[in-house]
This record gives sequence, structure tokens and C-alpha cells, in this order.
Amino acid sequence: MPYDYRRPTETWVKVQIRHCRELGLRIEVLREGEPRRGAVVLKILQPAVGYRILTQTRDADGNPCWLAATGERRLSAGDAEAYVERAVRRDPDLWVVEVEHPNGENPFRGAVI
Repeated sequence: MPYDYRRPTETWVKVQIRHCRELGLRIEVLREGEPRRGAVVLKILQPAVGYRILTQTRDADGNPCWLAATGERRLSAGDAEAYVERAVRRDPDLWVVEVEHPNGENPFRGAVI
């Protein structure tokens, strides 16, 4: 199997945390997953509107991107937590990161599909 040059998840998450803090956004790692290869679930809180859930994936060319797990629909805190709990049961290596963004935008790099 060829060596995969992707950055370890733990390092990548730390870079994203720094980026969000530079933007003045509140960010918190709710769950640390597998440090090298764990995928990321991103909970984006837009105050007074609710949560968007994005899951880390790759496009057809292997580039990192985000899948809008619930489409454009915003979830309550309870529904967002229930979604994350189900995802972690399916994949115990997941990282869970929550970020608060005033417009509900994804501050992490990579397109949303």
C-alpha cells in the first residue's frame, strides 16, 4: 500500500482551530478521535438559528470536502447531539468539533457538497 501523504487528523484539526481563532470564532473539540486517520464531524452553530452538521469526506478526485449531512436544514441542540451520537456509534474514530459562526458558514477549508 503506498504511503498516504495526508496530514494526520490531530495536526489538521489543530491548524483549523488556529485558523478559527484568528477569525475570532469560538471553537471547541468535543471529542478526540483516532489521531492519524479519524474523520471529522463539524457542528456549526449559528446563534438563534441552530446547528448545521458537516461530515468530512473526499470528492471523486480525492480532494477533501464536506458533506452537508442534514442539507440546509438547521437542527436544535438536541437533534444535533443525537446525530453526532449515532455517527460516533458507527465510527468510534470520529473527531467532533463545534464552531460558532454568526452566519452559519463553514470556516474550515474545503468545499461543501
